[in-house]
Amino acid sequence: MKVGLAALVAGALLLTGCTSSDDQPNGSPSPEPSPSTSTSAKPAPGASTPVEDEVYPDVGDPGVDALRYHLDVAWDPDTRTMTGHETVRVRATGDADHLQLDLEGELTVDQVRVDGEDADFEHQGKDLVISADVQEDGHYALAIDYHGSPQPVPAPTKRSDFNTLGWTTTPSGEVWTMQEPFGAYSWYAVNDQPSDKALYSFTISVPAPWVGVANGQLLSRRTAGGATVTRWKLDEPAASYLVTIAIGDLVETKDASASVPMTYWTPRGRPGLVRKLREAPAGLAWLEKRLGPFPFKTLGFLVVDSESGMETQTMITLGDTRYATSPDVLVHEMAHQWYGDQVTPVDWRDVWMNEGMAMFIQGAWTAERQGASIESVMDEWAPGEAETRAEYGPPANYDPEAFGGGNVYYGPALMWDELRQRLGDDEFWRLVRAWPQAHDDGNADYDDITSWWSDQTGEDLSGFFDDWLLGETTPKRG
Repeated sequence: MKVGLAALVAGALLLTGCTSSDDQPNGSPSPEPSPSTSTSAKPAPGASTPVEDEVYPDVGDPGVDALRYHLDVAWDPDTRTMTGHETVRVRATGDADHLQLDLEGELTVDQVRVDGEDADFEHQGKDLVISADVQEDGHYALAIDYHGSPQPVPAPTKRSDFNTLGWTTTPSGEVWTMQEPFGAYSWYAVNDQPSDKALYSFTISVPAPWVGVANGQLLSRRTAGGATVTRWKLDEPAASYLVTIAIGDLVETKDASASVPMTYWTPRGRPGLVRKLREAPAGLAWLEKRLGPFPFKTLGFLVVDSESGMETQTMITLGDTRYATSPDVLVHEMAHQWYGDQVTPVDWRDVWMNEGMAMFIQGAWTAERQGASIESVMDEWAPGEAETRAEYGPPANYDPEAFGGGNVYYGPALMWDELRQRLGDDEFWRLVRAWPQAHDDGNADYDDITSWWSDQTGEDLSGFFDDWLLGETTPKRG
């Protein structure tokens, strides 16, 4: 997730499959989805079960299940304007007379089509309401043309390292996005809630020699008419907060030393950043010994002009700071590819599932690197945990205006270490490895993960989890 507190991990924006290919001519955007209102016997690729978020119910709509987005974006850094053409295939989760997506009110919607026909719409605030008579489980192809100057949206946090989310434009006109828990709607129309995972593809046009970077595999890169055009494809479902885009004078460096193709995207003229990122393959090898094979086909690291950062699926975005590009942060953000990306919380109440495990894994890596015990690392973290719990609330029942506080990192990390000592290393790490694989490309909530650990261990762990995650005070450590 987005990090950067002095005592926490700094962010790393992780793009799914950031492999690149040589320039390919005649690159073209993915075709617009063909109209269809038919249903199928088995779930369509990208199918989800959207819910209304318990923490941030005003973002996202459970009436829509987005299946696949294609985002065709052109950016003019001189005027700070975007021209967007978006196609999205959706499934209606019930009978209704409209479909609703999130889209920042600063952007102007020029036209909407549903299954190829012009559709009426209203765009007030962040709500884009499209008139359409839809049937439960019907599939519909939406095409949305829009333009404007995207603006970041306020962040529900009390942290000092960030206060806005989504599309961010630098003074020079470069762009990056970080959007946890929401903010994707600052630059495209989206069901901006983590339960609605979908497939993505991108076409990005920017003035050469700048380049547009996004999640997934880089299918082509070409220069035409003074513009660099890149095409990307993310072929495993991702939550909207894990989708990213960056635009700037970025240089690509490939690294073949990891188990998967690895790519670094760094500002031109900064070779020292590449040297720091080359620590990543060793960290990934350590993670794969404990968590299993990397769950995606490629991995990328993107360094941007930010004080913070976050994991994004298969492309990790890092702030341009010493801490954000440290080995500790690289390991933490890569761990999110299993805990957060491969399996994603149903809603934001359970961000602790991502952050607590990634923080514990970071601690285990630090201990091994220093030749110390995991317990000794947890001893260093423990004194501040009670303070953050008191200030921001229990990890699974936190203050909605204090998203990303230390309470969702350290309390759950201590909890996982207590469970490790209770079960023994072999059994504990076996289950840490098994959980993401058992929920591949899916979502899970509090009841899912706590009952799963009870079932797998043969112990009723419900009280243990409740004490650590819902208790007002920190449980006594063993």
